[in-house]
Amino acid sequence: MRTQARGLAVAVTPRVEEKLVIIKRPWRWLPAGWPGVLAGVEPQPGYSLAPPWPDLIVTCGRRGGIVGLAVKQKAGGRPLLVHVQDPLASLKHFDLVVAMEHDDVRGPKVLRVLTTMHDMTPERLAAAAGQWRERFAHLPRPLVGVLLGGPTRHTDFGPPEAAELLRRLSALRAKTGGGAAVVPSRRTPDEVLAVFQAAAKDDPGLWVWDRDSDNPYLGVLALADRLVITSDSISMISEALATMHPIEIFAGNIRRRHEGFVETLVDHGQARLFDGEAAPPLARRLVDATGEAAAAVKALLAKKGFG
Repeated sequence: MRTQARGLAVAVTPRVEEKLVIIKRPWRWLPAGWPGVLAGVEPQPGYSLAPPWPDLIVTCGRRGGIVGLAVKQKAGGRPLLVHVQDPLASLKHFDLVVAMEHDDVRGPKVLRVLTTMHDMTPERLAAAAGQWRERFAHLPRPLVGVLLGGPTRHTDFGPPEAAELLRRLSALRAKTGGGAAVVPSRRTPDEVLAVFQAAAKDDPGLWVWDRDSDNPYLGVLALADRLVITSDSISMISEALATMHPIEIFAGNIRRRHEGFVETLVDHGQARLFDGEAAPPLARRLVDATGEAAAAVKALLAKKGFG
């Protein structure tokens, strides 16, 4: 959530200050707009909620929306309040809500976008390409970048799912003669990572990040010829779509919200489901939901007379 709010804010203005706070009970359970909420908000060390107030507040998540609205009210209603995702509150409190197409929120203040907000810029990708090109030079081409998420409350991702993903990956590589770079996330279980590490011992064309050395995530996004991402991570898929690489999604038993996201991408021709076949790359457009939302926010700021 922090990445989404920060990514949008930075796309609007370079003068961004991030605020990390904790909402204590019972204030965290109160609806947005409830009076006195700031009494239950405790800024983390090094942060404060005090004047001078900003021209723009960007929040994400239900609790972020609660705090953002409380600060807006404390500032006399002057700041523009932009919320990312469904705030699960009355839209009248917000100047703009940026939600994805599969989210169940609509209205004149809602901007519907295809992906999440992020801070994946061409400049960051170009820098990562320069840092990782030589490190990946030993892997055969075409290179498949595999981005692993983890299980969620409604999604299994353990050794059986890892074995199936590896089977499909091996089938693809057998057809193309290429290599693969596998990047686990913090949520990837150790036993899932072990499946890929065991396979890599006898396969010089398969490289697996150990989570101890430098993180290759940006390098893989920049340099892979094809990206395969597990369906549990909307954020990783959204960041991958900021590249022009073909995107394929490994979808198992996914939760309803993620299923809607994946179906929307497939319907828009932005991704296909990963089946291990060497299908021709999709002719897709670059997706920049962050830029689209930033343009809408800048227009609102100009309308309110903020420089």
